[in-house]
Amino acid sequence: MPIVADIHFKPEAAMEAAKWVEMVRINPGNYADSKKFAVKEYTDDQYTAELARIEARFTPLVKLCQELGRALRIGTNHGSLSDRIMNRFGDTPLGMVESALEFARIARKNGFHNFKFSMKSSNPKVMIECYRLLVARLEQEGPDWNYPLHLGVTEAGEGEDGRIKSAIGIGSLLCDGLGDTIRVSLTEDSPREIEVCRDLLAQIPTLANFQASSYKLQPSFDPFMFERRLTPEIELGDSMKCGAEQTVRVVVTRAAWDKLAPKISTKADVKPEAVYEDLNVAEIDPAQDFEVNCDTQLVTVKDGVSLPAITAFRLLAAKLKRLGRNNPILLKDCLDFEPVPLEPKIALLRASVVIGALLADGIGDAILVRGESGAGQSLRLAYNILQAAGCRSFKTDYVACPSCGRTLFNLQTVTARIKTRTEHLKGVKIAIMGCIVNGPGEMADADSATSAARPTRSTSTSARRPSSLTSPKAKPWIASWTS
Repeated sequence: MPIVADIHFKPEAAMEAAKWVEMVRINPGNYADSKKFAVKEYTDDQYTAELARIEARFTPLVKLCQELGRALRIGTNHGSLSDRIMNRFGDTPLGMVESALEFARIARKNGFHNFKFSMKSSNPKVMIECYRLLVARLEQEGPDWNYPLHLGVTEAGEGEDGRIKSAIGIGSLLCDGLGDTIRVSLTEDSPREIEVCRDLLAQIPTLANFQASSYKLQPSFDPFMFERRLTPEIELGDSMKCGAEQTVRVVVTRAAWDKLAPKISTKADVKPEAVYEDLNVAEIDPAQDFEVNCDTQLVTVKDGVSLPAITAFRLLAAKLKRLGRNNPILLKDCLDFEPVPLEPKIALLRASVVIGALLADGIGDAILVRGESGAGQSLRLAYNILQAAGCRSFKTDYVACPSCGRTLFNLQTVTARIKTRTEHLKGVKIAIMGCIVNGPGEMADADSATSAARPTRSTSTSARRPSSLTSPKAKPWIASWTS
């Protein structure tokens, strides 16, 4: 079983580890830099001098790995970009990609090619954008830059939320043919991650988007920058609206409504917002030519279409764009039903991959989950997917480290205690970090944070501004459509 040594801050430790393990992961954000959250403008000459300094620090490890036949993972993290990258590129997918490419160029300069990339973030949308941008940049660099990719949503959390976030980020990329190794990061006992990985991988052949290129249509979305698809506002019924600036709505079937209606209060945060059979929705086969008479007609993909759901809805959005139409779209997690109901854990992963991938593309104004046979479970799953995709915020959002050797306290116990005391804080984002590597960076995106890693300086920068739950001026974190 090959062993990977995950090294941060100490090039000397990486040099020693390379003697004993098959792969060394280094983080470009802290391998040769120490993060001080300093704001500094770099001239081109100063920036070039910094790159020369990094090359001098990194080259010995490259040469040692080459000599011993070791592999490297150049693993960029959204929460630990260097001050230099932050000040030039900001806290952006472009900054993450450029950080990794700097180290890749040093490896290639020394004739070393036995490495792979990773672009991890706790935000699935950011993670998806990063990998897409990286692949585009590698293609620009040339055909010999086709290095493997390691996929992961870092600090995904635990339970359903951790699995949903991971499925959105990892699954959507796998469905597009990107990714060679994966890691599901859960705030749980580490062996539990393996089962989720295997279950997720098993779904990809059914959900994969490989047929899309045969239609030769321009996509309706920018793959490198998130923007919600523009649509008009329409009535769903009972004064409920969707489209335009409205939040993404949750639709249920009549059968689910009949079971749920007697149990749900009108003031509940998790409740059906429309019944599918009552909607004026046009069911379309996007593989065929079609016409839509007006932009205010709600549309969806017809059941039984012989396309994977992601492909079908992307094709629908692309054809609407070609027709000059902006109709609101109702997303479904499946277009055909299994003869036997799916296991809840499989239904969760499939719905998260399909609906999450499309939401991350900016497609979708309402969603319908049907793969989960339980009425209550399907409703909760729909809301949890919207929360994980950053489309709605109906409960507390947690960013929590997985179990690993760097954690300085019992993360699972502390996470459970914090959740017990804070689950009533709707719309608030809380980070529970266990180490110094990503803790300061990820904490800066939260309203409040608990960590064993305390930065020596303020984590406030022009790009990341933390707030405190104890401050009367702190406004709750509301899920944003922008990265």
